[in-house]
Amino acid sequence: MNFIIYDIILLVIFAVFVSVFLYRNRKNLKREGLLFLYKASWGIKLINYIGNKYKRTLKVLSYVSIITGFILMGFMLYFLGRLIWIYLFFPEIVRLVKIPPIMPLIPYLPQVFKLNFLPPFYFTYWIVILAVIAISHEFAHGIFAAYNKIKIKTTGFGFFPFFLPVFLAAFVELDEKKMAKHKKLEQMTILSAGTFANVICAGVFLLVLWGFFSLAFIPGGVIFNSYSYNVVETGSINNINGINLTNPNYTQVASLINDSGFNNIQVGKQKFIITKNLFDSQKQGNLLALYYDAPAVRYSLGNIITNVDGEEINSVEELSSIFGKKSPGDVVYIKAIDNDVVKEYEITLTEDPETPGRAILGVMLISRDNSGIIGKISSIVTSFKDEHIYYKSRWDGWSMFIYDLLWWLVLISISVALVNMLPVGIFDGGRFFYLSVLGITRSQKIAKWAFSAMTYIFLFILALVMVFWAKSFF
Repeated sequence: MNFIIYDIILLVIFAVFVSVFLYRNRKNLKREGLLFLYKASWGIKLINYIGNKYKRTLKVLSYVSIITGFILMGFMLYFLGRLIWIYLFFPEIVRLVKIPPIMPLIPYLPQVFKLNFLPPFYFTYWIVILAVIAISHEFAHGIFAAYNKIKIKTTGFGFFPFFLPVFLAAFVELDEKKMAKHKKLEQMTILSAGTFANVICAGVFLLVLWGFFSLAFIPGGVIFNSYSYNVVETGSINNINGINLTNPNYTQVASLINDSGFNNIQVGKQKFIITKNLFDSQKQGNLLALYYDAPAVRYSLGNIITNVDGEEINSVEELSSIFGKKSPGDVVYIKAIDNDVVKEYEITLTEDPETPGRAILGVMLISRDNSGIIGKISSIVTSFKDEHIYYKSRWDGWSMFIYDLLWWLVLISISVALVNMLPVGIFDGGRFFYLSVLGITRSQKIAKWAFSAMTYIFLFILALVMVFWAKSFF
């Protein structure tokens, strides 16, 4: 049975359990805004103990926490600017990603939206990650509040009543009136403590991820991103499927492309091929991306090469060395993985059109451009991996299951830390920003104006980006 079936069963059981628990303890439920809060006293003794026991350590960490807060706020503003730029000027990327710019990470989101560049996100992952990130975040607020002699009223969790009772959030309720009377730096320490805890979690689990990966995976092949291609001018095409052309335009070329397989295209003395789907996926214009007429595309070679002529392939260098000794016309036997299925190919190599006498298979290894928030974070999280190497598991499916869980833990820890430091009212970064402006200007009027202005600017940007997201699909 597919794991997702067990995962959905677990989700249902958990939802029923939470529903029964909340019903039996409904006297402890209170409505605050959009949330129902279940208030308790879990962990308060531990929070107070840590906050009063390790004062020297917490004093040093309070300054580190504030500095971290400013750094995260700066990064988040930069990433927000990049997000705006992408949504305004690169609708093709927006159309490819599909999901809206503001979307809570809920179970099965990558599977539903077919985001193949992300690993699956199960309910099991979600509940474990929620527990780790939310509890550490809120406990950090509480520990630094206890250190600064601010009373912790209650702890607990909240959920949105219009969802199933599984979309939970942890909280630590502080004495806000007493907190407001403390010095600005002390308040900023408490506000930034949650994101600081998320950063620590990300660092710890990143080390765990690196260690686990080195134990659980070994190289088992080379991944290529594309078949070899070149970009040519439409007017330079002189033959399509045996029909001679002279300086054709896009419309003429399009009329000769059929959907019965590969279309043979000649540009000068070079031979290319293209399918109807690939042709239609490109923009109308003066340039076309065409595959070289090479064996890999002709044989539809799977994109993970694991074995060539009986030799296991564990690195790009090994693959290059083997084909560097081959000549045009040589027959090679290749094992490759195509859509998780191992296939065997008997391929006759052809001559490289750009280097006479050199054999060509016709594959390309293209490095990813890790732009955007997720891309930048993902590149850090996976910096220990070679993106062109296929790694096979030592322990069957469990290796990948645990690896993906750790990967999501690190990614979401960093993401939560960044988003929470947005200088906007609903986040800790909003109050943090207000106190920063107040400390610099010593004017509550200016600080309130700056705080309000930043919130409205963010809401305007959010609305604008959502409009451009919707527009990209028309």
